[in-house]
Amino acid sequence: MTSDSEQVRPEVVDAIVAALAETDPSDLPEDATRAEKDAAKDLYFTRMVAGREQRDRQSRAWELLLTRSYDDPPTWAQLFDDLPAGTETELAELYDALPAGAQTEYAKRYGAPAQA
Repeated sequence: MTSDSEQVRPEVVDAIVAALAETDPSDLPEDATRAEKDAAKDLYFTRMVAGREQRDRQSRAWELLLTRSYDDPPTWAQLFDDLPAGTETELAELYDALPAGAQTEYAKRYGAPAQA
């Protein structure tokens, strides 16, 4: 049986994470337990790492899509026309990080990749 001090209230954890994300300590719950603070810290850092990984994936996707400079903004079709052979394999792995227009063009050309 766990004591009240060991109970982790999800709403308290969420409030702590929100305060950390917004860098605004005014909404920190005053009665947060050590377990809740630890759970919030873990959740905050997990989300931060996941966000960074997604941004890295998005950056890599853009590196693959932008193979040359264009005088005018290119269409998705133009970007895909200019892709080097084999690029579609890596783009399939980054499909969830592609902008919506690139996902549509990819699916039109190669089919939507199976999600792992």
